[in-house]
Amino acid sequence: MEIRSVAGFLEYYGGIRQRTRRVVERIPVSEMEWRHAPGRFSFGDLVRHLAALERYMFAENVAGRPSRYPGHGRELADGPEAVRRYFEQRHAESLEIFRSLSDEDLGRRCVTPAGASMPVWKWLRAMVEHEVHHRGQIYLMLGMLGVPTPPMYGLTSEEVFQKSVHE
Repeated sequence: MEIRSVAGFLEYYGGIRQRTRRVVERIPVSEMEWRHAPGRFSFGDLVRHLAALERYMFAENVAGRPSRYPGHGRELADGPEAVRRYFEQRHAESLEIFRSLSDEDLGRRCVTPAGASMPVWKWLRAMVEHEVHHRGQIYLMLGMLGVPTPPMYGLTSEEVFQKSVHE
């Protein structure tokens, strides 16, 4: 699916981010730096990673600049409130950059950190895929802790089954 308008993309991405935000809000304060195994991302690492890559890699690249990804460590934001604030502030900064794009800019090529050249619209689509991937990790990790998670689109799979026709 090619992204053809900045306004359309921002509306779509707003929904993506809202679903991610709902899951991030479910992370227990006491578990922000919990990790399921040594050397794996904690919840805080994942949230900082999403925020930092959106702002310092994807937004920079679509603006025609090289990546400035600072990593995902606690030095960026330590503590549940700071992590959530970092997530929201980097997103707001990214949106400013995305809003500055014209529809024509979507067809312009940008260069990824790996040196690949691709249309801006395709790099924005990759950003969405990246966010959804890590959102899935947060869902799984919350499940491992027994934390209830919000249904993705308003219904649980059991509710969809109940509302479905069975022959």
